[in-house]
Amino acid sequence: MSFQAYLDNIRAKTGKAPEDFKALATAAGVFRPDMKAGELVAWLKAEYGLGHGHSMAVWAVFKDKGWVQSPTGK
Repeated sequence: MSFQAYLDNIRAKTGKAPEDFKALATAAGVFRPDMKAGELVAWLKAEYGLGHGHSMAVWAVFKDKGWVQSPTGK
């Protein structure tokens, strides 16, 4: 499955894009620039029923857009 297919499946299941999840996580007090992947994965699973792979795809977008820091701070 391609990366875009993961994102398309997430949108089909939840009606939301990674940008929506960032806004929702911010409103819920979950989002922080220094958050760890596991925190986002747990929240996405609990709130939206996403599995690990789909949650990690959202995390990858968070990292690619610079919304979260890598473990090295870069």
